[in-house]
Amino acid sequence: MTEANNITRFQIADSIHNEFGLPKKDCLELVSDIIEIIVEGLQSSDKVKIHNFGTFIVRNKKSRIGRNPKTKEEVMIKERKVISFKASKNVLKYLNSVNVKK
Repeated sequence: MTEANNITRFQIADSIHNEFGLPKKDCLELVSDIIEIIVEGLQSSDKVKIHNFGTFIVRNKKSRIGRNPKTKEEVMIKERKVISFKASKNVLKYLNSVNVKK
């Protein structure tokens, strides 16, 4: 994959299919189920920790005034929830070792 590409559910399912030989339909269902479990966990507890991968956290952002960059018109941005991700030490260690090898 190139740097600019996003990874889709289908690409993840295809990788699982290639690695384990499971039917593509089952792999896609597996990926969708995992994503659904993460979203449900965030809805119920605002935090999902996946051991040796990282932690997803729901944070509340307060309302604020923003500006349209073209018109300079001020607009009120509503209060909202956002998801942040903090990678585990193992993931960060892996990413940093891969970058050094390039």
